[in-house]
Amino acid sequence: MNLDQWINTDLGKEIWHKKYQVGDETFEEWLDRVSNHNEQVKQLIRERKFLFGGRILAARGVTDRKVTYSNCYVLPQVGDSIEDIYDTAKYLARTFSYGGGCGIDISLLRPKGSPVNNAAMTTTGAVSFMETFNNVSQTIGQKGRRGALMISMDVNHAEIEDFINAKNANAKLEECNISVRADSAFMTKVIEGDENATQLMQTLARNNWNWGEPGMLFWDNINKHTLLSEYIKKGEFEFAGVNPCAEEPLPPGGSCLLGALNLSEFVNDPFGKKPAFNLPEFRKAVNIAVEALNEVLDEGLKLHPLPIQRESVGDWRQIGLGIMGFADALVKLRIPYGSKRCMNLINVIGKELVNTGLQQSAILAGSKSPFAKYNKDYILNSTFIKRGCITEKTKDLIKLYGLRNSQLFTIAPTGSIGTMLGVSTGVEPIYDVNGYTRTTKSLQDEETTYTEYPSIIQQAILADDINMTTDKPAYIVGAKDLDFLERVTTQATWQKWIDASISSTVNLPVDATVDDVFKLYIAAHELGCKGVTVFREGCKRAGILNGNTQQEDTPPVDVPDIQINIEDTDIDHCVAMGSKLQTGCGSLWMTVYFNPLTGKLCHIFLNKGSSGGCNSYMVGLSRLISLAGKRGATVEEIIDQLESVVACPSYVKRKWSIGDTSDGKCCPEAIGKELKVLYERFKKSFMENAAIQENTLWDNVESHTCEITIAKCPECGEDLSFMGGCVTCTNCGFSKCD
Repeated sequence: MNLDQWINTDLGKEIWHKKYQVGDETFEEWLDRVSNHNEQVKQLIRERKFLFGGRILAARGVTDRKVTYSNCYVLPQVGDSIEDIYDTAKYLARTFSYGGGCGIDISLLRPKGSPVNNAAMTTTGAVSFMETFNNVSQTIGQKGRRGALMISMDVNHAEIEDFINAKNANAKLEECNISVRADSAFMTKVIEGDENATQLMQTLARNNWNWGEPGMLFWDNINKHTLLSEYIKKGEFEFAGVNPCAEEPLPPGGSCLLGALNLSEFVNDPFGKKPAFNLPEFRKAVNIAVEALNEVLDEGLKLHPLPIQRESVGDWRQIGLGIMGFADALVKLRIPYGSKRCMNLINVIGKELVNTGLQQSAILAGSKSPFAKYNKDYILNSTFIKRGCITEKTKDLIKLYGLRNSQLFTIAPTGSIGTMLGVSTGVEPIYDVNGYTRTTKSLQDEETTYTEYPSIIQQAILADDINMTTDKPAYIVGAKDLDFLERVTTQATWQKWIDASISSTVNLPVDATVDDVFKLYIAAHELGCKGVTVFREGCKRAGILNGNTQQEDTPPVDVPDIQINIEDTDIDHCVAMGSKLQTGCGSLWMTVYFNPLTGKLCHIFLNKGSSGGCNSYMVGLSRLISLAGKRGATVEEIIDQLESVVACPSYVKRKWSIGDTSDGKCCPEAIGKELKVLYERFKKSFMENAAIQENTLWDNVESHTCEITIAKCPECGEDLSFMGGCVTCTNCGFSKCD
């Protein structure tokens, strides 16, 4: 086999030559080097079933340079002194010079304005030192790229709002990643409607809508669902932060060796009559990969840049075995991403991954020794072991031998190695089934853009004779085609089987709202994700991947809290509040208009974004609710009637199968419950204003009630509807936004 047979794209070959080839070595020489002449590992790589992380591919066996085999490290939390701050900068520089990325946490630094015992009198604050750390990452080169850096901060820090806004306020911070560490107490406050917590989360959501950062780290989920949960409870272990891509929570000085199994290559009879995932072959590959990563760990112990890193890795022995090619495997199996069948497949693969990997780690512990800090009782009582994912055989082997590794599974982005092989990366869906452009800085001396068309889509088109214009099947789905709940639920299902974390970016379409981002974060936390990042197409920060679709020059404005004035209609000067609901048969967009003088519901638009009976029902319900508001019905009375209806079979079925429906058992009940939320938000935002309160305390409120008629189209006179974020006429096509 030669390189042309192994890689079938120009971009893939460019990645291999520029990132992983050493000198003029041949493909076979490269295989020998990265496998250390291990024939089993070589065969897995030849078959494209497994690849080490990029740092191992580039550095293993290299003897003439100081390079590490670890993709990533986490340094101790930055201490609250000048000495600690600049020691951290020094440690970053040294780690970057060896090729490792770094994560640091600045939560211990006192906030700006705090007193200090030097000539300054007061500190410039935690956020001010971010530029110092970022400058180090920009200065130290790593074969064509800058050092990778993650900076995190606890959500309870006094400067957290400045931290959230740091990157859009300071263009010099472009190269580092930032993430907010949110505990469960904060998330509970948000869910319960605490004003301060909700406002902060809204700021975070709006920043992500605009800029794609910061990411979110759900810290209690990280600490709870791990093999080390009992160590954490007993105060004998802590995660100091996460690596730059956030898939690896690590202790002070911790590092991780990465590898990924290409799920696409384990599908038998792809696109055939009975395509199936080959579990026996997968099991064999997991065993080989776990042993191989441990061999690399032993070889690389002396190559870590800092003493604290060598000590930490020796004590805890973290490895990170993950996946790529997941979306490709789904296409070969004709399974839609985010479907119930998709979740079932994840559970089957995940169970095999975890139990086989832990068994192999136990066997290695038996032949060598468990990791230095191993405590049998702590491991067997960990939440990860006890929550039902582990078989009795696995438990018995751990009881007998211990574990060679304290952390084994992660899902890294696999952006470089996945792209090199031409398969989907990490847990991500295919970005755009119509093709996309990819921008890279590390392959050339300047930023270079490559146009890619997913190979798996071409294969599907040929195999199933697909016309992408007229009969695209459900199993061909891109990131922007997915409801964000489908996307997050898929990640959460994988997370059940991963003791570390998952690096994941939820790609949202250009018309996604700030409220969508807000709800996405709530859903991710509640479903058990350990972290998530959001990137909306068309936001102000350029992305690495860009779809082959026409983007609007001006992003749409979020619906909530915006006044919409329509000439000669009953919604003049009303306050609009909007939401997107998930029903038993699709999405439902809801916009309610409240009168800020009286607090009355003036009008409601309900739209399912489709034609047919269900949408006609929504139009009729809109008119009836609006009429009730006109005739003086209170919002509470309307809600009571909406919540007093019987269940819808479609709604109940989806609620208990997929589980992503809005609260309720049918569309009217869901509308009633969401109306209650919007009304409370409206009262808090507008009715507590002193000037408005004064106007609402009239003795004769009825005399000031708006005279309401259904809003009419100025072109044809038919009723207007609210569709796609704008007031629209379904009869003639008039749009207020145009």
